[in-house]
Amino acid sequence: MTTVPLPQPEDVIAFHDRCLDLAGWPRDLSRQFPDSVWQWIEANHRLNSCIWEEEDQARRRDVPDAAIVANKRAIDGFNQKRNDAIEKIDESLLTALAGLVHIDARLNSETAGAMIDRLSILALKIRAMRQQTERTDAANEHVESCRRKLTRLEEQRTDLVGCLGELLTDARAGRAYFKVYRQFKMYNDPTLNPYLYSSERS
Repeated sequence: MTTVPLPQPEDVIAFHDRCLDLAGWPRDLSRQFPDSVWQWIEANHRLNSCIWEEEDQARRRDVPDAAIVANKRAIDGFNQKRNDAIEKIDESLLTALAGLVHIDARLNSETAGAMIDRLSILALKIRAMRQQTERTDAANEHVESCRRKLTRLEEQRTDLVGCLGELLTDARAGRAYFKVYRQFKMYNDPTLNPYLYSSERS
C-alpha cells in the first residue's frame, strides 16, 4: 500500500506554538505553505488567533460602544473564514486519502480538520494560561490556580493529539473515514438571516 503523506499531530502542535512566537503574528499575512494542507492549517490558526485578540478587546469597558461593535463584526468575519479553513483542511486530507476507505470502515463523527482547529484553540489557551503563571503582579493563589489549569489544558492537548493520530492512522489504513461537514453559517448570509433580509425589504 502506498504511504499517504499526512500531517503528524505532533508537527501540528509544534507549528501552532511556533506561530504564536512569531513577531507580527497573526497580522502578518505571509503564506508559508502554498497549495498544501499546511496552507489551511496555518490559515485556521491565524484566524483563531485573530478571533482571540478581538474577543479580548470586545470585553473592554473603557472604549465607546462603536469600538465593541467593530470587534464583534470582525469576529463574525474571522469566524466565517475560520470555518472555511477547517473545511479546506478536510478537503485536502480527504483528497490524499481518496480510494483507501474499506467498505466496513467506521465513520468518525469529528473530522480531522475540526480536531486541528481544537488544537489551535488549545495552543492559544495554553499560551495565555502560561503567561498567567509567570505574572509577578498577581497573588500567589491566582498563580497556583493558573498552574493547575495549565496542567489540565496540556493534558487535554495530549489526549486530542492521540485521538487525531489514531484517526489519521486508521484513515490511511482504510479502517476509518470522515466527511467534510459544511457549517452553513446562516447569520452571516443576508439571504438566510431573517433580521438581514427583512431589513433589506423594508
